[in-house]
Amino acid sequence: MRSVPRWALISSGSAPVLLVAGWTVAARLEGPAYDPVTQTISVLAAYGAAGFWVMTGAFFALGVCHLLTAWGLRPAAPAGRVALAGGGVAAFVVALLPAPSSGGSLRHGSVAVIGFALLALWPVLAAADHGASAPWALRPVPALGATTAMSLGAGWFLIEMNRHGAAGVAERLVTCMQSLWPLVVVVSCLWHPDHDEPST
Repeated sequence: MRSVPRWALISSGSAPVLLVAGWTVAARLEGPAYDPVTQTISVLAAYGAAGFWVMTGAFFALGVCHLLTAWGLRPAAPAGRVALAGGGVAAFVVALLPAPSSGGSLRHGSVAVIGFALLALWPVLAAADHGASAPWALRPVPALGATTAMSLGAGWFLIEMNRHGAAGVAERLVTCMQSLWPLVVVVSCLWHPDHDEPST
């Protein structure tokens, strides 16, 4: 079993903190005009938004965290690591292609969907082929459960977007799940009895 470097705890643990801090600060800067229940996170990163640079910086930081975590998760299957890294790249592109303040953007929305899909699929793609000897979060059943939960959350988000409902709540739920699961995987690998202290 290849070991996970302990710095992966920092990259994976920082992802949800930076994301939530980003949308919290950006929403405060935006003021009462922004409704976190019905409006998406992308609204906070739109051109002209008061918290534009805060939310854009949070997207970039999230991308860096996912890329570093994918690099450090050596026990995970390569396909899962690539999908997680792809989710990190999607966060970069979302930041580089902000939605206009007037409304949605096909390019921005398409990249966001790709990012959602990659981050929903990576748990099941990362499930290591070690059976019961694998770290808990890299076993097929927990990984499939994580992918299912994230997929359902993404589906709920799309439904709320179409009905102009609680899209902000749905998006925050699914992005929280997607940003927390890498930390769960890293912790499960570090706590696994076969984990050896890495030299670097």
